[in-house]
Amino acid sequence: MDVFTSEYFALFVIICLGFILGSIKIKGISLDISAIIFVALIFGHYGMTMPPIIGKIGLVLFIYTIGMQAGPGFFESFRKQGRNLAILATIIVGSAAIITLIAFTWTGIDTPVAIGLLTGALTSTPGLAAAIDATGSSLVSIGYGIAYPFGVIGVILFVRLYPKLIKADLKKAEKEFEKLSESGHPDIKSKTFRVENENVIGKSISELRIRSMTKAVISRIMHEGDAVVPSPQTLLSKGDLVKAVGTDDALRKFRLLIGNETDEEIPLHKSYEVQSILVTNKEAVNQPLGTFNLWSNYQATVTRLRRSGIDITPSPSMRLHMGDKLTVACSRENMKQVVRIFGNDDKKLSDTDFFPVAAGIVLGILLGELSLSFGGGMSFNLGLTGGILAVAMILSRIGRSGPVIWSMSGAATQLLRQIGLMFFLVEVGTKAGAQLVDTYSEYGSQLFLIGGVITLVPMILAVMAAHFMKNMNILTLLGGLTGSMTSTPGLAAVDPMTDTNAPAIAYATVYPVAMVLLIIFTQLLALF
Repeated sequence: MDVFTSEYFALFVIICLGFILGSIKIKGISLDISAIIFVALIFGHYGMTMPPIIGKIGLVLFIYTIGMQAGPGFFESFRKQGRNLAILATIIVGSAAIITLIAFTWTGIDTPVAIGLLTGALTSTPGLAAAIDATGSSLVSIGYGIAYPFGVIGVILFVRLYPKLIKADLKKAEKEFEKLSESGHPDIKSKTFRVENENVIGKSISELRIRSMTKAVISRIMHEGDAVVPSPQTLLSKGDLVKAVGTDDALRKFRLLIGNETDEEIPLHKSYEVQSILVTNKEAVNQPLGTFNLWSNYQATVTRLRRSGIDITPSPSMRLHMGDKLTVACSRENMKQVVRIFGNDDKKLSDTDFFPVAAGIVLGILLGELSLSFGGGMSFNLGLTGGILAVAMILSRIGRSGPVIWSMSGAATQLLRQIGLMFFLVEVGTKAGAQLVDTYSEYGSQLFLIGGVITLVPMILAVMAAHFMKNMNILTLLGGLTGSMTSTPGLAAVDPMTDTNAPAIAYATVYPVAMVLLIIFTQLLALF
Protein backbone atom coordinates (compact mmCIF):
# COMPACT_ATOMS: atom_id res chain seq x y z
CA MET A 1 0.00 0.00 0.00
CA ASP A 2 1.25 3.46 -0.86
CA VAL A 3 2.31 5.14 2.42
CA PHE A 4 0.63 8.41 1.43
CA THR A 5 -2.79 6.71 1.20
CA SER A 6 -2.39 4.48 4.26
CA GLU A 7 -4.66 5.02 7.20
CA TYR A 8 -2.01 5.16 9.92
CA PHE A 9 -0.09 7.82 7.96
CA ALA A 10 -3.25 9.91 7.54
CA LEU A 11 -4.08 9.47 11.23
CA PHE A 12 -0.94 11.24 12.37
CA VAL A 13 -0.99 13.80 9.54
CA ILE A 14 -4.47 14.86 10.71
CA ILE A 15 -3.26 15.06 14.31
CA CYS A 16 -0.24 17.16 13.33
CA LEU A 17 -2.29 19.56 11.20
CA GLY A 18 -4.91 19.73 13.97
CA PHE A 19 -2.34 20.83 16.54
CA ILE A 20 -0.92 23.42 14.14
CA LEU A 21 -4.40 24.84 13.51
CA GLY A 22 -5.30 24.63 17.21
CA SER A 23 -2.23 26.63 18.24
CA ILE A 24 -3.26 29.65 16.15
CA LYS A 25 -4.70 32.37 18.37
CA ILE A 26 -6.96 35.18 17.24
CA LYS A 27 -7.60 37.81 19.93
CA GLY A 28 -6.39 35.26 22.48
CA ILE A 29 -8.85 32.59 21.30
CA SER A 30 -7.74 29.24 19.89
CA LEU A 31 -9.41 25.92 19.02
CA ASP A 32 -6.74 23.90 20.86
CA ILE A 33 -7.05 20.10 20.45
CA SER A 34 -10.63 20.40 19.10
CA ALA A 35 -9.13 21.70 15.85
CA ILE A 36 -8.35 18.07 14.98
CA ILE A 37 -12.01 17.39 14.19
CA PHE A 38 -12.13 20.25 11.67
CA VAL A 39 -9.07 18.89 9.85
CA ALA A 40 -10.60 15.39 9.99
CA LEU A 41 -13.86 16.68 8.45
CA ILE A 42 -11.92 18.02 5.46
CA PHE A 43 -9.98 14.76 5.00
CA GLY A 44 -13.23 12.81 5.29
CA HIS A 45 -14.87 15.01 2.65
CA TYR A 46 -12.12 13.97 0.22
CA GLY A 47 -12.60 10.26 0.88
CA MET A 48 -10.28 9.41 3.78
CA THR A 49 -11.75 7.13 6.46
CA MET A 50 -10.35 5.43 9.56
CA PRO A 51 -10.99 1.91 10.92
CA PRO A 52 -13.79 2.12 13.54
CA ILE A 53 -11.56 0.35 16.09
CA ILE A 54 -9.36 3.49 16.28
CA GLY A 55 -12.35 5.56 17.35
CA LYS A 56 -13.53 2.92 19.85
CA ILE A 57 -10.12 2.61 21.51
CA GLY A 58 -9.85 6.39 21.66
CA LEU A 59 -13.36 6.64 23.11
CA VAL A 60 -12.83 4.19 25.98
CA LEU A 61 -9.46 5.69 26.97
CA PHE A 62 -10.81 9.22 26.84
CA ILE A 63 -13.99 8.53 28.83
CA TYR A 64 -12.18 6.40 31.42
CA THR A 65 -9.57 9.07 32.14
CA ILE A 66 -12.28 11.75 32.25
CA GLY A 67 -14.05 9.71 34.93
CA MET A 68 -10.84 9.17 36.91
CA GLN A 69 -10.15 12.89 36.84
CA ALA A 70 -13.71 13.99 37.55
CA GLY A 71 -14.75 11.41 40.15
CA PRO A 72 -13.39 12.96 43.37
CA GLY A 73 -14.56 16.43 42.33
CA PHE A 74 -18.03 15.15 41.48
CA PHE A 75 -18.59 13.52 44.87
CA GLU A 76 -17.24 16.58 46.69
CA SER A 77 -19.17 19.12 44.62
CA PHE A 78 -22.26 19.17 46.82
CA ARG A 79 -20.43 20.62 49.80
CA LYS A 80 -20.67 24.34 50.56
CA GLN A 81 -21.09 26.32 47.31
CA GLY A 82 -21.03 23.08 45.33
CA ARG A 83 -24.74 22.60 45.89
CA ASN A 84 -25.59 25.94 44.28
CA LEU A 85 -23.09 25.29 41.49
CA ALA A 86 -24.69 21.90 40.83
CA ILE A 87 -28.06 23.65 40.52
CA LEU A 88 -26.46 26.12 38.11
CA ALA A 89 -25.10 23.28 35.98
CA THR A 90 -28.49 21.54 35.98
CA ILE A 91 -30.20 24.73 34.76
CA ILE A 92 -27.67 25.24 31.96
CA VAL A 93 -27.44 21.66 30.69
CA GLY A 94 -31.14 20.97 31.24
CA SER A 95 -32.32 24.10 29.39
CA ALA A 96 -29.84 23.42 26.57
CA ALA A 97 -31.25 19.89 26.23
CA ILE A 98 -34.83 21.26 26.15
CA ILE A 99 -33.91 23.74 23.40
CA THR A 100 -32.34 20.87 21.47
CA LEU A 101 -35.48 18.77 21.88
CA ILE A 102 -37.60 21.66 20.57
CA ALA A 103 -35.20 22.16 17.67
CA PHE A 104 -35.44 18.66 16.22
CA THR A 105 -39.14 18.34 17.06
CA TRP A 106 -40.30 21.57 15.41
CA THR A 107 -37.72 22.13 12.67
CA GLY A 108 -37.30 18.57 11.40
CA ILE A 109 -33.52 18.51 11.87
CA ASP A 110 -32.13 15.00 12.15
CA THR A 111 -31.86 14.00 15.80
CA PRO A 112 -28.10 13.17 15.63
CA VAL A 113 -27.36 16.58 14.06
CA ALA A 114 -29.37 18.36 16.78
CA ILE A 115 -27.61 16.42 19.55
CA GLY A 116 -24.31 17.32 17.90
CA LEU A 117 -25.33 20.98 18.06
CA LEU A 118 -25.94 20.54 21.79
CA THR A 119 -22.49 19.10 22.46
CA GLY A 120 -20.81 21.68 20.23
CA ALA A 121 -22.69 24.61 21.76
CA LEU A 122 -21.50 23.43 25.19
CA THR A 123 -17.99 22.71 23.78
CA SER A 124 -18.07 19.21 25.27
CA THR A 125 -15.99 16.47 23.68
CA PRO A 126 -17.14 13.91 26.33
CA GLY A 127 -20.70 14.84 25.33
CA LEU A 128 -19.78 14.33 21.68
CA ALA A 129 -18.35 10.90 22.48
CA ALA A 130 -21.47 9.90 24.42
CA ALA A 131 -23.76 11.23 21.67
CA ILE A 132 -22.03 9.26 18.93
CA ASP A 133 -22.12 6.14 21.08
CA ALA A 134 -25.83 6.63 21.90
CA THR A 135 -27.02 7.50 18.36
CA GLY A 136 -24.59 5.40 16.35
CA SER A 137 -24.51 8.21 13.77
CA SER A 138 -21.59 10.24 12.46
CA LEU A 139 -23.97 13.15 11.80
CA VAL A 140 -23.42 14.14 15.43
CA SER A 141 -19.92 15.31 14.47
CA ILE A 142 -21.31 17.70 11.85
CA GLY A 143 -23.62 19.37 14.36
CA TYR A 144 -20.73 19.57 16.82
CA GLY A 145 -18.40 21.16 14.26
CA ILE A 146 -21.00 23.77 13.29
CA ALA A 147 -21.90 24.85 16.84
CA TYR A 148 -18.45 24.59 18.44
CA PRO A 149 -16.84 27.86 17.20
CA PHE A 150 -19.64 30.08 18.52
CA GLY A 151 -19.78 27.89 21.65
CA VAL A 152 -16.20 28.99 22.38
CA ILE A 153 -16.60 32.64 21.37
CA GLY A 154 -20.09 33.07 22.88
CA VAL A 155 -19.02 31.94 26.37
CA ILE A 156 -15.96 34.20 26.30
CA LEU A 157 -17.99 37.26 25.28
CA PHE A 158 -20.69 36.53 27.85
CA VAL A 159 -18.38 36.16 30.87
CA ARG A 160 -16.37 39.23 29.88
CA LEU A 161 -19.38 41.49 29.29
CA TYR A 162 -21.77 40.32 32.03
CA PRO A 163 -19.84 41.88 35.00
CA LYS A 164 -19.72 45.19 33.11
CA LEU A 165 -23.43 45.10 32.30
CA ILE A 166 -24.41 44.64 35.97
CA LYS A 167 -21.56 46.94 37.17
CA ALA A 168 -20.17 44.27 39.49
CA ASP A 169 -17.53 45.26 42.06
CA LEU A 170 -14.91 42.57 41.43
CA LYS A 171 -12.53 43.86 44.15
CA LYS A 172 -15.26 43.52 46.75
CA ALA A 173 -16.03 40.04 45.43
CA GLU A 174 -12.34 39.11 45.83
CA LYS A 175 -12.32 40.18 49.49
CA GLU A 176 -15.51 38.22 50.18
CA PHE A 177 -14.04 35.12 48.55
CA GLU A 178 -10.77 35.36 50.46
CA LYS A 179 -12.66 35.68 53.74
CA LEU A 180 -14.73 32.59 52.89
CA SER A 181 -11.63 30.65 51.79
CA GLU A 182 -9.84 31.32 55.07
CA SER A 183 -12.72 29.74 56.96
CA GLY A 184 -12.76 26.70 54.66
CA HIS A 185 -9.03 25.98 54.26
CA PRO A 186 -7.12 28.19 56.72
CA ASP A 187 -3.36 28.49 56.33
CA ILE A 188 -1.15 26.22 58.39
CA LYS A 189 1.44 28.22 60.37
CA SER A 190 4.12 27.53 62.97
CA LYS A 191 4.85 29.62 66.07
CA THR A 192 6.96 29.31 69.20
CA PHE A 193 5.44 29.61 72.69
CA ARG A 194 6.90 29.79 76.21
CA VAL A 195 5.46 27.51 78.87
CA GLU A 196 3.97 29.89 81.46
CA ASN A 197 0.60 28.49 82.49
CA GLU A 198 0.92 26.99 85.99
CA ASN A 199 -1.78 24.42 85.18
CA VAL A 200 0.38 22.66 82.54
CA ILE A 201 3.74 22.69 84.33
CA GLY A 202 4.93 19.22 85.24
CA LYS A 203 2.33 17.52 83.08
CA SER A 204 2.95 15.40 79.98
CA ILE A 205 1.72 16.15 76.49
CA SER A 206 -0.60 13.13 76.58
CA GLU A 207 -2.09 14.23 79.92
CA LEU A 208 -2.88 17.65 78.51
CA ARG A 209 -4.45 16.14 75.36
CA ILE A 210 -2.96 19.01 73.39
CA ARG A 211 -3.82 17.68 69.92
CA SER A 212 -7.49 17.09 70.70
CA MET A 213 -7.86 20.26 72.79
CA THR A 214 -6.23 22.70 70.35
CA LYS A 215 -5.93 20.82 66.98
CA ALA A 216 -2.28 21.96 66.90
CA VAL A 217 0.76 19.67 66.56
CA ILE A 218 3.97 20.10 68.60
CA SER A 219 6.99 19.80 66.30
CA ARG A 220 9.83 20.41 68.82
CA ILE A 221 10.59 21.54 72.39
CA MET A 222 13.63 23.30 73.90
CA HIS A 223 14.30 22.38 77.53
CA GLU A 224 17.17 24.03 79.41
CA GLY A 225 18.82 25.07 76.15
CA ASP A 226 18.54 21.66 74.43
CA ALA A 227 16.16 20.96 71.54
CA VAL A 228 14.38 17.66 72.16
CA VAL A 229 12.03 15.49 70.14
CA PRO A 230 8.53 15.69 71.70
CA SER A 231 6.74 12.52 72.77
CA PRO A 232 3.40 11.87 74.49
CA GLN A 233 5.39 11.34 77.72
CA THR A 234 7.40 14.59 77.47
CA LEU A 235 6.85 16.75 80.57
CA LEU A 236 6.49 20.50 80.20
CA SER A 237 8.57 22.67 82.51
CA LYS A 238 8.26 26.37 83.22
CA GLY A 239 10.18 28.40 80.64
CA ASP A 240 10.35 25.64 78.05
CA LEU A 241 9.99 26.77 74.43
CA VAL A 242 7.46 24.84 72.40
CA LYS A 243 7.07 25.08 68.60
CA ALA A 244 3.53 24.32 67.43
CA VAL A 245 2.02 23.92 63.96
CA GLY A 246 -1.62 24.60 63.11
CA THR A 247 -4.21 27.09 61.94
CA ASP A 248 -4.55 30.56 63.48
CA ASP A 249 -7.47 29.29 65.57
CA ALA A 250 -5.52 26.22 66.71
CA LEU A 251 -2.49 28.34 67.67
CA ARG A 252 -4.73 30.79 69.55
CA LYS A 253 -6.09 27.90 71.64
CA PHE A 254 -2.53 26.61 72.09
CA ARG A 255 -1.44 30.01 73.47
CA LEU A 256 -4.31 30.03 75.97
CA LEU A 257 -3.34 26.54 77.12
CA ILE A 258 0.47 26.85 77.25
CA GLY A 259 1.57 30.48 77.42
CA ASN A 260 2.46 33.54 75.37
CA GLU A 261 4.07 33.59 71.95
CA THR A 262 7.78 34.41 71.64
CA ASP A 263 10.08 35.42 68.78
CA GLU A 264 12.78 33.02 69.97
CA GLU A 265 13.61 30.17 67.62
CA ILE A 266 14.26 26.57 68.56
CA PRO A 267 17.33 25.36 66.65
CA LEU A 268 17.34 21.89 65.13
CA HIS A 269 19.36 19.36 67.10
CA LYS A 270 22.21 17.90 65.07
CA SER A 271 20.54 14.49 65.17
CA TYR A 272 17.10 15.95 64.38
CA GLU A 273 15.63 16.34 60.88
CA VAL A 274 12.50 17.75 59.24
CA GLN A 275 11.72 16.32 55.79
CA SER A 276 8.88 16.33 53.24
CA ILE A 277 7.92 12.77 52.25
CA LEU A 278 5.69 11.77 49.33
CA VAL A 279 3.16 8.98 49.87
CA THR A 280 3.93 6.59 47.00
CA ASN A 281 3.92 3.21 48.76
CA LYS A 282 0.78 1.26 47.78
CA GLU A 283 0.60 -0.29 51.27
CA ALA A 284 0.27 3.17 52.86
CA VAL A 285 -2.48 4.45 50.54
CA ASN A 286 -5.97 4.64 52.08
CA GLN A 287 -4.59 3.80 55.55
CA PRO A 288 -5.34 6.09 58.55
CA LEU A 289 -2.22 7.96 59.64
CA GLY A 290 -2.58 6.65 63.19
CA THR A 291 -2.15 3.01 62.11
CA PHE A 292 1.58 3.54 61.53
CA ASN A 293 2.29 4.39 65.23
CA LEU A 294 5.03 6.73 64.09
CA TRP A 295 5.83 8.06 67.54
CA SER A 296 5.85 4.71 69.32
CA ASN A 297 8.00 3.07 66.66
CA TYR A 298 10.23 5.89 65.37
CA GLN A 299 9.70 8.90 67.67
CA ALA A 300 8.46 10.71 64.54
CA THR A 301 5.82 13.43 64.33
CA VAL A 302 3.84 14.44 61.22
CA THR A 303 3.40 18.21 61.54
CA ARG A 304 1.44 18.88 58.35
CA LEU A 305 0.00 17.21 55.27
CA ARG A 306 -0.21 18.81 51.83
CA ARG A 307 -2.86 17.52 49.41
CA SER A 308 -3.91 19.06 46.06
CA GLY A 309 -2.06 22.27 46.91
CA ILE A 310 -3.69 22.66 50.34
CA ASP A 311 -1.94 22.32 53.72
CA ILE A 312 -3.96 20.29 56.23
CA THR A 313 -3.38 19.72 59.93
CA PRO A 314 -2.90 15.93 60.21
CA SER A 315 -4.92 13.73 62.55
CA PRO A 316 -4.61 9.99 63.40
CA SER A 317 -7.89 9.21 61.59
CA MET A 318 -6.91 10.94 58.33
CA ARG A 319 -6.59 8.45 55.45
CA LEU A 320 -3.64 8.92 53.12
CA HIS A 321 -3.92 9.40 49.36
CA MET A 322 -1.36 8.60 46.69
CA GLY A 323 0.77 11.73 46.20
CA ASP A 324 0.14 13.27 49.64
CA LYS A 325 3.16 15.18 50.95
CA LEU A 326 3.88 14.73 54.67
CA THR A 327 6.14 17.00 56.71
CA VAL A 328 7.83 14.68 59.21
CA ALA A 329 10.10 15.52 62.14
CA CYS A 330 12.32 12.88 63.75
CA SER A 331 15.94 11.76 64.14
CA ARG A 332 18.08 11.30 61.05
CA GLU A 333 18.42 7.57 61.65
CA ASN A 334 14.70 6.97 62.10
CA MET A 335 13.86 9.17 59.12
CA LYS A 336 15.19 6.43 56.82
CA GLN A 337 12.61 4.01 58.23
CA VAL A 338 9.78 6.53 57.95
CA VAL A 339 10.70 7.25 54.31
CA ARG A 340 10.60 3.51 53.61
CA ILE A 341 7.07 3.28 55.05
CA PHE A 342 5.60 6.02 52.84
CA GLY A 343 7.71 5.52 49.72
CA ASN A 344 8.87 9.01 48.73
CA ASP A 345 9.49 7.81 45.18
CA ASP A 346 8.82 10.49 42.54
CA LYS A 347 9.10 7.90 39.78
CA LYS A 348 6.13 5.92 41.10
CA LEU A 349 3.90 8.96 40.69
CA SER A 350 4.73 9.11 37.00
CA ASP A 351 4.57 5.33 36.38
CA THR A 352 1.30 3.87 35.12
CA ASP A 353 0.12 0.39 36.09
CA PHE A 354 -2.09 -0.63 33.17
CA PHE A 355 -3.84 -3.47 34.99
CA PRO A 356 -6.20 -1.12 36.91
CA VAL A 357 -6.88 0.81 33.68
CA ALA A 358 -7.74 -2.34 31.73
CA ALA A 359 -9.75 -3.84 34.60
CA GLY A 360 -11.68 -0.60 35.10
CA ILE A 361 -12.57 -0.40 31.40
CA VAL A 362 -13.72 -4.06 31.41
CA LEU A 363 -15.98 -3.39 34.42
CA GLY A 364 -17.30 -0.24 32.71
CA ILE A 365 -18.17 -2.09 29.51
CA LEU A 366 -19.99 -4.80 31.49
CA LEU A 367 -21.93 -2.19 33.49
CA GLY A 368 -22.88 -0.38 30.30
CA GLU A 369 -24.41 -3.59 28.90
CA LEU A 370 -26.79 -4.01 31.84
CA SER A 371 -30.33 -2.91 30.92
CA LEU A 372 -33.21 -1.72 33.09
CA SER A 373 -36.68 -2.63 31.80
CA PHE A 374 -39.60 -0.26 32.41
CA GLY A 375 -42.38 -2.33 30.82
CA GLY A 376 -44.04 -1.78 27.47
CA GLY A 377 -40.84 -2.77 25.72
CA MET A 378 -38.95 0.25 27.16
CA SER A 379 -35.46 -0.33 28.49
CA PHE A 380 -32.47 1.83 29.40
CA ASN A 381 -28.79 1.15 29.81
CA LEU A 382 -25.77 3.34 30.45
CA GLY A 383 -24.13 2.31 27.20
CA LEU A 384 -20.40 2.16 26.58
CA THR A 385 -19.62 5.73 27.62
CA GLY A 386 -22.00 5.85 30.59
CA GLY A 387 -20.80 2.53 31.99
CA ILE A 388 -17.11 3.36 31.70
CA LEU A 389 -17.64 6.86 33.09
CA ALA A 390 -19.62 5.59 36.11
CA VAL A 391 -17.07 2.89 36.96
CA ALA A 392 -14.12 5.27 36.58
CA MET A 393 -15.72 7.83 38.88
CA ILE A 394 -16.49 5.22 41.53
CA LEU A 395 -13.01 3.67 41.35
CA SER A 396 -11.33 7.08 41.56
CA ARG A 397 -13.34 7.73 44.70
CA ILE A 398 -12.40 4.34 46.24
CA GLY A 399 -8.74 4.88 45.39
CA ARG A 400 -7.53 1.43 46.40
CA SER A 401 -8.83 -2.14 46.67
CA GLY A 402 -6.30 -4.39 48.37
CA PRO A 403 -3.07 -4.23 46.37
CA VAL A 404 -4.74 -2.48 43.40
CA ILE A 405 -4.37 1.32 43.21
CA TRP A 406 -7.18 2.61 40.99
CA SER A 407 -6.15 6.26 41.03
CA MET A 408 -3.70 7.49 38.39
CA SER A 409 -1.07 10.21 38.46
CA GLY A 410 -1.95 13.51 36.82
CA ALA A 411 0.66 13.07 34.09
CA ALA A 412 -0.50 9.54 33.18
CA THR A 413 -4.15 10.59 33.16
CA GLN A 414 -3.44 13.55 30.91
CA LEU A 415 -1.37 11.49 28.45
CA LEU A 416 -3.97 8.72 28.06
CA ARG A 417 -6.74 11.30 27.82
CA GLN A 418 -4.96 13.17 25.03
CA ILE A 419 -4.20 10.00 23.07
CA GLY A 420 -7.77 8.77 23.41
CA LEU A 421 -9.26 12.11 22.41
CA MET A 422 -7.01 12.48 19.35
CA PHE A 423 -7.81 9.01 18.02
CA PHE A 424 -11.52 9.49 18.65
CA LEU A 425 -11.70 12.92 16.95
CA VAL A 426 -9.83 11.70 13.86
CA GLU A 427 -12.08 8.66 13.36
CA VAL A 428 -15.44 10.39 13.89
CA GLY A 429 -14.32 13.47 11.97
CA THR A 430 -13.29 11.61 8.84
CA LYS A 431 -16.48 9.54 8.97
CA ALA A 432 -18.66 12.64 9.24
CA GLY A 433 -16.73 14.55 6.59
CA ALA A 434 -18.25 12.43 3.82
CA GLN A 435 -21.71 13.84 4.70
CA LEU A 436 -20.66 17.41 5.51
CA VAL A 437 -21.64 19.11 2.25
CA ASP A 438 -24.97 17.29 1.93
CA THR A 439 -25.98 18.20 5.48
CA TYR A 440 -25.11 21.90 5.06
CA SER A 441 -26.95 22.00 1.73
CA GLU A 442 -30.06 20.63 3.44
CA TYR A 443 -30.13 22.91 6.50
CA GLY A 444 -27.97 25.95 5.59
CA SER A 445 -27.49 28.69 8.20
CA GLN A 446 -30.33 27.30 10.34
CA LEU A 447 -27.88 25.08 12.20
CA PHE A 448 -25.61 28.02 13.09
CA LEU A 449 -28.58 29.94 14.50
CA ILE A 450 -29.81 27.01 16.63
CA GLY A 451 -26.29 26.41 17.94
CA GLY A 452 -26.01 30.07 19.00
CA VAL A 453 -29.35 29.89 20.84
CA ILE A 454 -28.25 26.73 22.68
CA THR A 455 -25.08 28.54 23.79
CA LEU A 456 -26.56 31.86 24.96
CA VAL A 457 -30.04 31.16 26.37
CA PRO A 458 -28.91 28.68 29.11
CA MET A 459 -26.31 31.16 30.41
CA ILE A 460 -28.94 33.93 30.58
CA LEU A 461 -31.27 31.63 32.53
CA ALA A 462 -28.41 30.66 34.87
CA VAL A 463 -27.48 34.24 35.83
CA MET A 464 -31.16 35.00 36.45
CA ALA A 465 -31.38 31.98 38.77
CA ALA A 466 -28.12 33.00 40.52
CA HIS A 467 -29.83 36.13 41.89
CA PHE A 468 -32.01 33.88 44.04
CA MET A 469 -29.06 31.89 45.43
CA LYS A 470 -27.61 33.09 48.73
CA ASN A 471 -23.98 34.21 48.82
CA MET A 472 -23.29 33.50 45.14
CA ASN A 473 -20.07 35.44 44.61
CA ILE A 474 -19.81 36.98 41.11
CA LEU A 475 -16.36 35.39 40.62
CA THR A 476 -17.72 32.02 41.67
CA LEU A 477 -20.67 32.56 39.33
CA LEU A 478 -18.38 33.29 36.37
CA GLY A 479 -16.30 30.18 37.08
CA GLY A 480 -19.49 28.17 37.51
CA LEU A 481 -20.79 29.38 34.14
CA THR A 482 -17.62 28.32 32.31
CA GLY A 483 -17.59 24.97 34.13
CA SER A 484 -21.25 24.34 33.37
CA MET A 485 -20.56 25.15 29.71
CA THR A 486 -17.43 22.90 29.95
CA SER A 487 -15.50 25.83 28.44
CA THR A 488 -11.81 26.00 29.31
CA PRO A 489 -11.31 29.02 26.96
CA GLY A 490 -14.10 30.72 28.92
CA LEU A 491 -12.23 30.10 32.18
CA ALA A 492 -9.07 31.49 30.58
CA ALA A 493 -11.02 34.66 29.74
CA VAL A 494 -12.22 35.07 33.35
CA ASP A 495 -8.82 34.37 34.95
CA PRO A 496 -7.22 37.80 34.20
CA MET A 497 -10.24 39.56 35.77
CA THR A 498 -9.18 38.59 39.33
CA ASP A 499 -6.11 37.82 41.42
CA THR A 500 -7.94 35.03 43.27
CA ASN A 501 -8.51 31.43 42.19
CA ALA A 502 -12.27 31.68 42.81
CA PRO A 503 -13.29 31.08 39.17
CA ALA A 504 -10.92 28.11 38.82
CA ILE A 505 -12.23 26.45 41.99
CA ALA A 506 -15.84 26.91 40.85
CA TYR A 507 -14.96 25.58 37.38
CA ALA A 508 -13.27 22.48 38.82
CA THR A 509 -16.22 21.88 41.16
CA VAL A 510 -19.00 22.16 38.60
CA TYR A 511 -17.31 20.73 35.49
CA PRO A 512 -17.75 17.05 36.50
CA VAL A 513 -21.42 17.65 37.34
CA ALA A 514 -22.06 19.36 34.00
CA MET A 515 -20.20 16.68 32.08
CA VAL A 516 -22.14 13.83 33.68
CA LEU A 517 -25.46 15.65 33.19
CA LEU A 518 -24.70 16.31 29.53
CA ILE A 519 -23.86 12.64 28.91
CA ILE A 520 -27.15 11.62 30.59
CA PHE A 521 -29.18 14.16 28.58
CA THR A 522 -27.59 13.16 25.26
CA GLN A 523 -28.54 9.54 25.93
CA LEU A 524 -32.10 10.53 26.83
CA LEU A 525 -32.41 12.68 23.68
CA ALA A 526 -31.13 9.78 21.60
CA LEU A 527 -34.14 7.74 22.78
CA PHE A 528 -36.40 10.13 20.87
